[in-house]
Amino acid sequence: MSQPRVLSGQHFMNGDHACAEGALAAGCTFFAGYPITPSTEIAERLSRRMPDLGGHYAQMEDELASMAAILGAAWGGARAMTATSGPGFTLMMENIGLAVMTETPCVVVDVQRGSPSTGLPTLVGQSDVMQAKWGSHGDYEIIAYAPSSCQEMFDLTVKAFNAADRFRTPVLIMADEVVGHMTERVVIPEESQIVQRERKRPAVSPNGPLHLFAPDGDLVPPMPPVGEGYQIHVTGLTHDDRGYPATRAETHDILIRRLSEKITRAAPEIVEYEELFLEDAEVAVIAYGCVARSARKAVSLARQEGIRAGLLRLVTLWPFPSARVTELARQVRAVVVAELNLGQMRREVERFTDRPVWPVNHAGGALLTPAQILAPIQEAAVNGQRT
Repeated sequence: MSQPRVLSGQHFMNGDHACAEGALAAGCTFFAGYPITPSTEIAERLSRRMPDLGGHYAQMEDELASMAAILGAAWGGARAMTATSGPGFTLMMENIGLAVMTETPCVVVDVQRGSPSTGLPTLVGQSDVMQAKWGSHGDYEIIAYAPSSCQEMFDLTVKAFNAADRFRTPVLIMADEVVGHMTERVVIPEESQIVQRERKRPAVSPNGPLHLFAPDGDLVPPMPPVGEGYQIHVTGLTHDDRGYPATRAETHDILIRRLSEKITRAAPEIVEYEELFLEDAEVAVIAYGCVARSARKAVSLARQEGIRAGLLRLVTLWPFPSARVTELARQVRAVVVAELNLGQMRREVERFTDRPVWPVNHAGGALLTPAQILAPIQEAAVNGQRT
């Protein structure tokens, strides 16, 4: 007996399965991927669930082909997704850049593991977060979410599809092995309560003239699916509003600025974070993903010791919540940044604060413990600055 189209109610599932169910709830009808730990469970679940729901699942020969396939599916009108981990994420970068340049909405899930190279396939890491921002060549902006629970693996997957269609851009879910493989309660709303944002369509008829990349006031152009009669041309080359290659430097500058500004202008709408005990905090802890769970406990322990600590959990890595970090820096004496890499987001925090920044880093393979995060909180509270 087949399962209902979209699950609802309370379930006990791991983060990867929650991500897969989030994709189905968001209306994803095409998945292309290549097995890689620790994201394989996403593909496995969709390989079973998607065909029964009228969607299409394709196991590709590699990650380059997977990324190319979802771009084609998106232009065919599908909501499309792929999932991978570090080495596969690297292979996808060229076609992620193509998605940016052609303004192709799609979702890419990276369940991070210890890296670089093949690294630690079965153990956790968070060292792909700067690659998410700068991995493909050129100037561009990206949207990237960092779930810290199985519930958020579901919720942010739905949100990622809506953001992809809203801004005509690839959207990244920067998960990690701990969140992907742990099992928790996930509450799935009824199908009628799940918002699926419609892709903006052209106002002109298929037989009329269409400037495929002519933006509206929000800098995002409408997007017709291939096969409905519109005569369109899509290229990764610098192009004019019609989609045809253009070699003028002025055209290139206008295009790239628009591709970036459609994200940066909407940053207040996109950026999300969670705050805990920040109203009176003297020491702020910034963390994301699985490490935020340890940071939450560390902040609570610090509070029990009389230290006014608070947590800023990044839900959106990109765009970075620079305005909130700058505002917070005026309030606190010091900032602690905890992450499973050697300080990637710490450098971003340092760009927007003049307060001392205390790093808590591990290259990956093991989750940072509350005690490891509590120690620098205690030092920062006493010293106020790094020695």
